[in-house]
Amino acid sequence: MARRGIHVEIDIAATMEHLWALTQNPELHPRWDVRFSRIQPTDTDASGRQRFTYERRTPLHTVRGTGVSLGERLRPDGTRTSALRFSTTDRLSPIRRGRGYWRYIPLPDGRVRFVTGYDYDPGWGPADVFVRPLLGWATAWSFDRLRIWAETGVAPERWGLVAVLAWWRADRPRAARCGRRPAGRHALDDAPATLADLREPT
Repeated sequence: MARRGIHVEIDIAATMEHLWALTQNPELHPRWDVRFSRIQPTDTDASGRQRFTYERRTPLHTVRGTGVSLGERLRPDGTRTSALRFSTTDRLSPIRRGRGYWRYIPLPDGRVRFVTGYDYDPGWGPADVFVRPLLGWATAWSFDRLRIWAETGVAPERWGLVAVLAWWRADRPRAARCGRRPAGRHALDDAPATLADLREPT
C-alpha cells in the first residue's frame, strides 16, 4: 500500500495570534502535543530558519532527534504556515526522518482552521502498518487537546492519555473531532513552498 502521509485538521475558536503563540513557542508546544516531551531551540539563521532538538520520553527509552523549521507570519492570502524537517539516528525510533507543515487558515466566523500534513521514513519496517495509524490518532488527539486549551484556558496537562478511557466525559479530547486526509490526496500536496527550501537537519 502506498504511503499517503498523515493529514489532520481542526477548527479552533481562537485568534490567529493566540493559536500561533501556543503552537510556535517551543516551551508550550510539548504541553499539548503528545508526540513530544521536550523541544529545545539551538539557533536561528538570518532567513528565520530555526534549528532545534527534540525528545520523546517513555518509561523504557528516550528518542532524541534534530529538526529545522521556518514560519511565515505574513502571507498575501491571510494564512500562516510553518514548515518542518526532522530526523533521528536512534534505531529504536519508529520515525527516522520526516517533513511536514502546519497551516493556519482564518475562517469567516472568526475561527482558525489548523491543518497539518506530514510524512516520514519508517524506522520499524513492516511494523509501520501499525505505527502510522497510531501516529495519526496521536496527532488528532493532540490537536483537540490544543483546541480545548485555546478555547477554554483549561491546561492540557488536565487531560493526560488516561483521559482516553473516560468515555463518559464529553469535554475530554477526542481524535474524532478532527478531519483526516482528503480522499485521493497525499498529505503533502498542499505543503507551502518553504518546505522545499528546508534542508534535512544534520
